[in-house]
Amino acid sequence: MKLMTKELETQFKKIGRQEGIDDPIVVAKFFNPSGAGTWFATEMYYVVKKDLPNGEVQVVEVEASKVNGDFGSGKYLSGLGVIVDINFFGYISIHGDFCDEWGYFSLSELQSVKCPPFGLGIERDIWFEPQPISKVCPGAYQLIRK
Repeated sequence: MKLMTKELETQFKKIGRQEGIDDPIVVAKFFNPSGAGTWFATEMYYVVKKDLPNGEVQVVEVEASKVNGDFGSGKYLSGLGVIVDINFFGYISIHGDFCDEWGYFSLSELQSVKCPPFGLGIERDIWFEPQPISKVCPGAYQLIRK
C-alpha cells in the first residue's frame, strides 16, 4: 500500500502547521493491520539533504506548506537540496495507554515496519477524512488541554 499520495500531500500543505491550535486536524491515519499501533498525522515536513561546498552534508526539515508543487522522495527542492524523507508530527498510540504521546515519526520508519506474525506493513486508512483530534482520539485531545 502506498502510504503517501499526491492528494494527501496536498491536504497537508493546505492545512499547514498547526502549532498552538487548540484542536488540530488529523490529516492522515496510519495503523498496524495485525495488532496495536495507530499514528495520527497532523503536520508534514520534508527532510532535505544538501551537499555543502566544503564537502559536508546538511540535513534540514522544511514545512510542507511552505513548498509549491508536488515533491516525492528523491525530488530536488530549488535552493535547498534533495528530499530524502518525510516527517510527520502527530499523535502516536501504540497500546492506548499512558505511553501514547504527541511526537514526530517518519514515512521511512512507517514503511520499514513489518508486523508479526505475517510480516504485514503499516497501512494508511484510505477511508479516513481529515477531522479534529478530539473526534478521532479524545485521549490525545485531553493531553493538549492539560
